[in-house]
Amino acid sequence: MIRHIVLLKARAGVSEAELAAIFADLAAIKARLPGVLAIHSGRSESPEKIERGYMHGFTVDFSDWAALAAYQDHPDHRRVGSALVAAAEGGIDGILVFDLAC
Repeated sequence: MIRHIVLLKARAGVSEAELAAIFADLAAIKARLPGVLAIHSGRSESPEKIERGYMHGFTVDFSDWAALAAYQDHPDHRRVGSALVAAAEGGIDGILVFDLAC
């Protein structure tokens, strides 16, 4: 399994409702792509408070690397990705991606 972890540092003025809409659009991808096992998203609730501005994020669990590659090439992913970049502080610089093989 591959866990795709994305953290977002939202730019000032982006509302919780706007981020929730992006995450809802992301969640809909699960039904369209084989190999997507689970999608979870939301705002950090960490008691440690060391998010360093990355207050929102999501994970997508994939069955394998091929499923992740199919997701990356899918037009729905590109649309959601564009919305995330637009919502991020500094564009792509406000997004952190980490892929973990489990």
